[in-house]
Amino acid sequence: MSTFGPYLKKHTELLVKDVGIETACKLTGKSKATLGRYYADHEEHSERFMPVDAVAALEQQSSYPHVTSALAELNGITLSFDQRRDNETRKGGVNSNVVALSQRFAMLMAEYHQSIEDGVISANEARRLLRETLALQQVLVDMKLHLEDETV
Repeated sequence: MSTFGPYLKKHTELLVKDVGIETACKLTGKSKATLGRYYADHEEHSERFMPVDAVAALEQQSSYPHVTSALAELNGITLSFDQRRDNETRKGGVNSNVVALSQRFAMLMAEYHQSIEDGVISANEARRLLRETLALQQVLVDMKLHLEDETV
């Protein structure tokens, strides 16, 4: 088994258990036995891994993207987990993203102006700026997704 195999299998097991075995079977169309083989550490299953479409289906329902984060770690990539799970698909389009982007940027600048008034950005002010920056980043990600949808 490759050096990353046990690590991925451990995170695959965490993912299946996070969602629940019965739910995982329904979401992936796989049996309990097949799912079990994806994270079994027995030699005969060492080269068997969960297909990426099954991982995506499970991670959409899980509390955390276990396998995706494990893959990112193995490749030295840092992920930002967006806990905002919208109940609806993104409405609007690029135009609404541009409006949201302008609003978020204005909020960031207002926060920055307030933070820099005394010439020093405190730890609390830095956290508020970071929060606004992350919200701005999320609007950009939403805009990117809308643009990708329109070019497909």
